[in-house]
Amino acid sequence: VQLQASGGGLVQAGGSLRLSCAASGPTFSNNPMGWFRQAPGKEREFVAAIRWSGGTILYADSMRGRFTISRDRAKNTVYLQMNSLKPEDTAVYYCACATRNWAAGVLTSSSAYNYWGQGTLVTVSS
Repeated sequence: VQLQASGGGLVQAGGSLRLSCAASGPTFSNNPMGWFRQAPGKEREFVAAIRWSGGTILYADSMRGRFTISRDRAKNTVYLQMNSLKPEDTAVYYCACATRNWAAGVLTSSSAYNYWGQGTLVTVSS
């Protein structure tokens, strides 16, 4: 599985961005896809996750209500719509794919994911 993330950039606080993650290679029709982020000097943290079936959608508490994860199965692409961005959202955002259909409680951990994209930088100015 190859993952290609895109859509990052520079945006002012309060603005919006939409990240995309295109998956290629063998696909796992019911396995989760996730977004994580890593700010400078901080650990990688969970942002959101979704199953290709759409049956499970998870958000980190600090992103719920501002971020929306979605997927287009026909395009093998997962999206992260980010609204009301804050300077503290500045980070490199990574998409990831699991190879097991983990229970929802596991999907907030980076160890549940086997494949990772290269990351896309989001910078939010104040």
